[in-house]
Amino acid sequence: MEMQKPRVLMFGWEFPPFNSGGLGVACYGLTRSLVKEGADICFVLPKNLGNPHNFLDMKFADDTDLSSLYAHMSIKELEVFLYPYLNEEIYHSKEELLNIMRKKGYAPYANDLISEVMRYGALSREIARKEKHDIIHAHDWLSYPAGIEAKKVSGKPLVTHIHATELDRTGHQGANEKIFELEREGFKTADKIVAVSQLTKNTVTKHYGIKDSKVEVVHNGIDEDYFTQKQIFNNKLANLKRDGSKIVLFLGRITIQKGPDYFIKMAQKVLKEEEKVYFLLVGSGDMEKYIMRMAAEIGISDRVLFVGWLKGNDLAHAYQAADLFVMPSVSEPFGIVPLEAMINNTPVLISKQSGVAEVTRNVLKVDFWDVDEMANKVLSVLAYDSLNSQLIQTGREEVRDINWQKAAHKCLNIYNKLLLNPT
Repeated sequence: MEMQKPRVLMFGWEFPPFNSGGLGVACYGLTRSLVKEGADICFVLPKNLGNPHNFLDMKFADDTDLSSLYAHMSIKELEVFLYPYLNEEIYHSKEELLNIMRKKGYAPYANDLISEVMRYGALSREIARKEKHDIIHAHDWLSYPAGIEAKKVSGKPLVTHIHATELDRTGHQGANEKIFELEREGFKTADKIVAVSQLTKNTVTKHYGIKDSKVEVVHNGIDEDYFTQKQIFNNKLANLKRDGSKIVLFLGRITIQKGPDYFIKMAQKVLKEEEKVYFLLVGSGDMEKYIMRMAAEIGISDRVLFVGWLKGNDLAHAYQAADLFVMPSVSEPFGIVPLEAMINNTPVLISKQSGVAEVTRNVLKVDFWDVDEMANKVLSVLAYDSLNSQLIQTGREEVRDINWQKAAHKCLNIYNKLLLNPT
């Protein structure tokens, strides 16, 4: 039977270029390939920050005409001042305006993230009423309430996509109960669940009480034509290597999930054997100050560099200057960054506790907690040019086959099975 090309009402919290992490990157890669395969997608975001993508129909919850919505529910606010990508600097820049609006009786920004997530879900009901669709697809817990509300309105099958669970984000050291319950409700309400790895599927079936048969594994991918960076010859980071020093790269949120503390412990061991190494941390997060103090207290702060988030050519600088990329994640549902490193000809060392380890062979792998073995592997790559070159060549060849087209095909199969055999 020929595969149908359904109209998908897709809910997501972020989308490039307005993204703060891998969730937006994954949404972009998957939707781009789904559209290439003939799917018709209406992507719904909470805030209208513009649509720079001509391949995608986008809708924004804050553009919703609330007149008919008010007939079905009671909402005090008449305007939505929702910035899903809000950071501290932006919030304080808007603080005066926020205070003025509050004095007038409006509450344009909720007191917490969960309230904004629920508001996004409520406003999405009207979009679900107006937009023709065959399937609903919601990405991560931030969008699950929107998907659930859309299903209530249209009765169409709901697919919930797991990019990370609350247990992953906390390194399996406790969880925010409210977020955990929102996730579980999303999994229970869904007609089908997409997990980005077998590792993630195991977490969901074990800790959320979901049947194995309800969860399909769809590994993430990468598109070479989008992520390949041009060679940059005036690479400022490479200047660090003029004295023969090497660079080891960490790229991601500096949070407990990503294992930056293990990265620093490994750095300390490497520097005892090889002094000419810089350890570059690209990203930020709630552990950033702690990691800075940690590096200072063990006496290696002069060899550990924190540069914040990088994009575009600056990110290319980091990849091209690095002699090795290390992802020591404690619990990584997938991990797209290693694929980016491989495409940019950077050797890769990843933790075995990651979904990307399921689909890669030409990388080095280690348990995140085994900093001795991690340090040994780092020293080997830095010392032996032949190993470095082999990882670059074989990794570059392998990564071409880990693409979003495969993920799109699997999602289309899931859509069609749901449409042929609705639950």
